[in-house]
Amino acid sequence: MILAAGLGTRLMPLTADKPKALVEVGGKTLLEYCVDNLISQGFNHIVINVHHFAPMIYEFLSERKFNSSIYISDESDRLLDTGGGIIHARRFLDCDEPFLVHNVDIISDINLKELVETHKTKDALATLAVSRRESSRVFLFDEDMLLSGWRNMLTGKSIFPNMHKTVLDAYAFAGIHVISPRIFELISTQGVFSIVDAYLNLCKDNRIIGVNLDENFILDVGKPDALKLAEEFLLTRHL
Repeated sequence: MILAAGLGTRLMPLTADKPKALVEVGGKTLLEYCVDNLISQGFNHIVINVHHFAPMIYEFLSERKFNSSIYISDESDRLLDTGGGIIHARRFLDCDEPFLVHNVDIISDINLKELVETHKTKDALATLAVSRRESSRVFLFDEDMLLSGWRNMLTGKSIFPNMHKTVLDAYAFAGIHVISPRIFELISTQGVFSIVDAYLNLCKDNRIIGVNLDENFILDVGKPDALKLAEEFLLTRHL
């Protein structure tokens, strides 16, 4: 699932007349890079959620034919945030296999199939791609890379569902995660909510793990100044 419904406020004024997913880097949209990357790594059923300028994404997908089955999870009536968006798309995702969730504005060289295999091997409820990079909000993991907390680095606000854990390391979330469909039976929240809040509620009794990908290139293209870095990286990859 590609999360592409956000308002893209950090990319203003580029998103004043288009959704973030259709912002271009080197003449190619973020959505196109994301879909092409998923297809190149063997994903052939892709769900895209839409809200902001949703008709433009419908039109783009009708004109740009991908070698994959594309499904739209429409949030035009109400933007549901990350957790609500995943629950809203349940009819596309709830099957026998884990599913990958990928923010549309993340560009990386992560081996996504390998991340899925790690998730299966660890028998986790969710597996989060993380790294030790600067971020205003971080997940906190114990020595076994089990999710144990969260902290806002700007305000100092912290959440510790597992109060007995004392040694915790901070990692920035890459906006890429693998989720077991079991999660649909465990989340009772409806409407607008963040998947981060859901993870923090669930991690006390369920295995939510982090995979440290410090060696990988991970770029959040959520701000205009990141577009140049993204273009330089994609040129080196000939994408």
